[in-house]
Amino acid sequence: MSAPPITPQDRDDRPAARFGVDAGHASYKWWALSCTSLGMLLAATNSGTLIIALPDLERSLHTSLLALVWVILAYLIAATVLVLMAGRLSDLFGRKRAYVGGFLVFALASLGAGFSGDATVLILWRILQGTGSAFLFANAAALVTDAFPKEELGLAMGANTMVAAIGLVLGPVLGGALVAISWHWVFWFNVPFALAGAVWGALILRELSRTDSVRGYDVLGTSTFIVGLTGLVYGVSRGGISGWNDSLVIGGLVAAAALLPLWVAIERRSRAPMLDLGIFRNRLFAAASAASFINGLARFALMFLFVFYYQGAQGNSPIQAGVKLIPLALGMLVASPIAGIYADRHGSRALAAIGMLVSAAGLAGMTTLGVHTPYWQSGLWLLVVGVGSGMFNSPNTAAMMGVVPAHRRGVAAGARTLLQNTGAVLSIAFVLAIVTSAVPKSTLFAVFSGLAQGLSVEKLAPFIANMHVALWVLAATSLIGAGVCLLRPRHSSAEDRAAAQPGAVEPWEEAIVEEAMLPGLDGAVSPAAARADRLSVRS
Repeated sequence: MSAPPITPQDRDDRPAARFGVDAGHASYKWWALSCTSLGMLLAATNSGTLIIALPDLERSLHTSLLALVWVILAYLIAATVLVLMAGRLSDLFGRKRAYVGGFLVFALASLGAGFSGDATVLILWRILQGTGSAFLFANAAALVTDAFPKEELGLAMGANTMVAAIGLVLGPVLGGALVAISWHWVFWFNVPFALAGAVWGALILRELSRTDSVRGYDVLGTSTFIVGLTGLVYGVSRGGISGWNDSLVIGGLVAAAALLPLWVAIERRSRAPMLDLGIFRNRLFAAASAASFINGLARFALMFLFVFYYQGAQGNSPIQAGVKLIPLALGMLVASPIAGIYADRHGSRALAAIGMLVSAAGLAGMTTLGVHTPYWQSGLWLLVVGVGSGMFNSPNTAAMMGVVPAHRRGVAAGARTLLQNTGAVLSIAFVLAIVTSAVPKSTLFAVFSGLAQGLSVEKLAPFIANMHVALWVLAATSLIGAGVCLLRPRHSSAEDRAAAQPGAVEPWEEAIVEEAMLPGLDGAVSPAAARADRLSVRS
């Protein structure tokens, strides 16, 4: 039997905090949110600065297109394959310790990446950077969920998403300015912010949930998962560039096909599994998880694609391209907190689906863009997609985390990031495969190096046509995601939380639910039924 979460009474028995506020204080949730928001700001800003610097990196390091793409993918793969391990370790040893450690590893990796002399060394540092981010991502949502009451969880997730949107606004513009100095500063600027995050988290955060009483670590399951998922993302990403008959591509996909089903079998029989598959018995969590995967698949490659559209096809400078990407983040910035508040009051089911539909409309609108299309059109469609993303992200995350038992939130947050990052990796791989097909190598080099300004519309036409095909695929994927969002139930009750993790619901909740199931006299609602209904929360 797993240990119960720490109650408010337990918090009051603890000694007063030396800095910040005590865990039982009413304002602690906002202090905790400041720490997780700092992590989200760092991750989002780093993503934007690096993507805007890709053409300059290719020229400075004299690297190939494949190596350039792997500067992005190495980070995502590391974060993807390690995020569940990070979630499990945080449930075993404490979320605060894991979160602060993630900042420190991220700072070290950023410092090393700035000193890289070639693409291979840079990719290795990016793997370590992804490891640090895995501990940040696996614990941020769990720390927020621990600190906030369920009825305010949408607002909290919306605030985190809003901060991430601010990072997306700052990232491309900052990246353009840093590249003007030197590409090395794209990585070095992370170091002081990551160290500040580590110090702030160490001083502010408190442990609000007990460590998992089921000790041990699933070494066999973790190893099988890492090798299998690495084979999948490596095979798909390399296949999009080198061709699907490449021996390494075939080997990676075969390894994934064999090992990932084996991993599921291992997890079902493990005493202390890396991923508790029982959390997927809850229909809300399962549907929201699938939607999170589809969201990553439909949207992550968009900024990657538009950096090369602006710098390559339209010949803009890095700073100009960064400024032009602002509407995407601005839409998220405006929509996220509003969507979170709405979801707290009315539920997230319809809102998440509408967000996917809005994004699909924006992606479809982008297929009208050409080499000389005025900026207001691309900016408008980026804004529409950003609004759709904001409408989806915070309500979907709040719905997922709100039905998970406290002692499993680290793993649940890891599962969410795992699925979203897997979708992101596949998104870049497939979009790159579509965009590069049947485009002359000289044109591709000019576009991906940001040197296509002198090319004619006719020479750029194959790239623009393939970009449109990729955007149609992303739009169709978003439509599928809207349908998946509607598969979730309208409400999540104490019974749902019990189904997600047997024995995880508090004993007093179980008693109320059992009493509420007794029929009332003359059709009247009993007090127990009324109390059980109050336990129900909007999904």
